[in-house]
Amino acid sequence: MKTMLRTFYAKPLVIYIITALLSLTAFSGPAEAMFVTTIPHSGPSGGPAVSAGRTADLAMIQVALESKVVQQKLMDYGLTPEETMARINKLSDEQIHQLASNTDAVQAGGDAVGALVGLIILAILVVILIYLLQGRIEIKSK
Repeated sequence: MKTMLRTFYAKPLVIYIITALLSLTAFSGPAEAMFVTTIPHSGPSGGPAVSAGRTADLAMIQVALESKVVQQKLMDYGLTPEETMARINKLSDEQIHQLASNTDAVQAGGDAVGALVGLIILAILVVILIYLLQGRIEIKSK
């Protein structure tokens, strides 16, 4: 272990890691949240406006709401399916489109691309570490 700490790359690597972690934590902003008001959207005749895009977005949202996991989570929050649809119908076209475009991210297993990229980066780092140590990894039992 002592020989590994004395190698030429140990001190710059430690300095780099400390600098990277400090910069990531120092410049990150605070998390913010707020309530979004819902204004009933009305058409030119005074009734509710229904466009083709809104209808398609509402269909996407309806498919996402039919998931048992989402229904259970909404029930945990105290919302019935009727209350949920009533609140969704009060949203503007822009809010409906934003919600519909974000429903793709709501998956049972989450987004696997991020995990895959993380595993690839981890594997590359392990290969680089083994290369730098020139295969001198020793495991000693007590």
